[in-house]
Amino acid sequence: MKKRLNPYTFLLGFLLFIILLIYLIAFQVPLGKTAVVTTFGKPVRVIKAPGLYWKAPWPIQEVYIFDTRIQVLETKMEETYTSDGKNIILTAAILWRINDPLKFFTSVGDKETAEKKLTSLVRNYKNGIIGTYQLANLINIDENLLKLDEIQERIKELSTEEAERIYGIEVLETLFTQMQFPQDVTEDVFERMRKERERIAQKFLAEGEGMASYIKAQADAEKERILAEARAQAMKIKGEGDAAASKYYDIFTKNEELAIFLRKLQALEKTLKNNSTVILDSRTPPYDLFIENLKGKNGRKK
Repeated sequence: MKKRLNPYTFLLGFLLFIILLIYLIAFQVPLGKTAVVTTFGKPVRVIKAPGLYWKAPWPIQEVYIFDTRIQVLETKMEETYTSDGKNIILTAAILWRINDPLKFFTSVGDKETAEKKLTSLVRNYKNGIIGTYQLANLINIDENLLKLDEIQERIKELSTEEAERIYGIEVLETLFTQMQFPQDVTEDVFERMRKERERIAQKFLAEGEGMASYIKAQADAEKERILAEARAQAMKIKGEGDAAASKYYDIFTKNEELAIFLRKLQALEKTLKNNSTVILDSRTPPYDLFIENLKGKNGRKK
């Protein structure tokens, strides 16, 4: 008897054939990636939008998927020299992405090769540009002398210009992540920083002394002004007092005995103010007042 073919086996085989056919003629481009389709090794199509696409089966056509998101590449620590002969050790971080997928495919082909070429490219520009600056432009407490941002920007501009033209790569940023110095350079850096701090301190001291002199001069001028006003006021008061006293002087000239008596009383008040013991002749003015006072009292008793 002839054995009949199981319909489920046929259906399963057909489904497997369909799946294999779809695998051979369809491909998917994920979000954030791009595809280059080649026909017998020659690129014929670039796909940048995500989705499902069709192609001829291998070996007629092949699909190469590339990541177009921002990539971060960190270089190894490398030594370079400044224009004043100081050697420094730098580590740089490179932010890059594929800008032209077709040029990227034909020039480098994969991410690993692209990073090697990009590292070499940035290294050449880094060494060349840093060689035109002094060590003080890389590390300094004076912002006017510090040119680190300018150096990094120049490296990025020159690197991205060549990388886009040759490799289809855009360099978004180049940053120095680490900076080390040999022992002799470190000592020189610290010495220069110390001198810079001393210069700034002397500047502040000079400014402080100048301000102190200005304040002192202002205070002296104000003091002289107040003293002049006080002298003028004193002279005015004295003049008013002399004018008032002149009225009493007129009375004293008319009654000389009264004037002499009042002067003696003032002298006695000053002498006896401190409870002092004074031994003098009773006839000596103004103590003769005591004798006259006693005589007056004796006369009244009589």
